Amino acid sequence: MATHQPIPGTLLFDGEQARKGYALNRMCFSFNSADNREAFKADEEACMRRFGVAGEQARAIRERDVPGLLAAGGNVYYLAKFAGILGLDVQDLGALQTGMSKDDFKAMLVRQNEQATPHS
Repeated sequence: MATHQPIPGTLLFDGEQARKGYALNRMCFSFNSADNREAFKADEEACMRRFGVAGEQARAIRERDVPGLLAAGGNVYYLAKFAGILGLDVQDLGALQTGMSKDDFKAMLVRQNEQATPHS
């Protein structure tokens, strides 16, 4: 059995998190459909009830708390669908996860890319 070494500040999306986030991820996956995105925009509470999203997950949806959604079992790939409804992109999500501004997050990505790319 493999063991996982903790990475400071990183939440591991494992089987436990997947089970915890099932309702949330199922709802976010449904946002692949334009009809479901529109239904969410029209009545978020009804949409959450339809998929069984409650408790901490519902609070995080209402507050647009992306780190809270991750902690509540949200998978970033499914949450990207929710973020799209809010007009957010993947860099916005990264900034929210790291507590940085979007500009600072983008600058960090550029620095990391420069460090990882060999120069001739």
